Amino acid sequence: MPTRVQILKIEMVTHNVRHYRVEKPKDFHFSPGQATEVSIDKPDWRDRKRPFTFTSLADEPTLEFTIKSYRDHPGVTNALWGCEAGDYLLLRDVWGTIQYQGPGTFIAGGAGVTPFIAILRHLNASGGLPGNRLIVSNKTERDIILREEFEAMAGLEVLWTVTDDPKSDLLQERIDVAFLKSHITDFNQNFYLCGPDAMVADLRAALEGLGADVASVTWEK
Repeated sequence: MPTRVQILKIEMVTHNVRHYRVEKPKDFHFSPGQATEVSIDKPDWRDRKRPFTFTSLADEPTLEFTIKSYRDHPGVTNALWGCEAGDYLLLRDVWGTIQYQGPGTFIAGGAGVTPFIAILRHLNASGGLPGNRLIVSNKTERDIILREEFEAMAGLEVLWTVTDDPKSDLLQERIDVAFLKSHITDFNQNFYLCGPDAMVADLRAALEGLGADVASVTWEK
C-alpha cells in the first residue's frame, strides 16, 4: 500500500535537477544507496511510478530526493517539474542493491550519481571518506550535480569529465576501457557503478577485463 507524503520544499540543483524535500513517515527506514518507487498523487499519475534514490541521510527528520527532469518526455520526471510545496507523492517499499562495501571508486554517468549521494554524505559525516574516489561523466559542465558539495568533502578524490562541452576546462573523455587504463592504477579495489544500462554493462565488462574481481563491483541489479 503506497504511503502518502507531502512535498515540503523544492530547491534547484542544476538547470534540470531539483531537490524534493518531503515528509518522512513514522518508523520509515532506509540505508544509504537505497530507493523507492514514487508516484505523484494527482489524477492520471497515481499509478505511474518511477524509482528514485533517497539522497538524505537516514537519521534526518525528512526525506530528500534529487531528481533530474527530462522536460522533452511526457513522463513522471516532467510532471514532477510542475509540482510545488504542498503537493503529495506516493512512496512504496524500500529496495536497492547499491550498498557500501568499503573504500573504492564510484563511477557514474550523469544522474547516475544520485545513488551515491547518500552514501558519500554518510561517509563524510562519519569521517569515512578517505580512500574513496568519485568519477562522473556529464555532457556539459552545467550538468554536474552537487559539484561544490562533492569537492568540499574532505578525503574524497573527485574527477569530472564532460563529453559535449568544448569550452570547458574539465577533462573531456568518455569513460571507457582507455579511460579506465589511464585514470585508475589499482583494479584490486571496490567499484560502484551507476548510469545508463549500456554504460554500466560496458564498464562491468571492461573492469573484469582489466583484472577487477566481479564480486567487488557493485551496481543496481
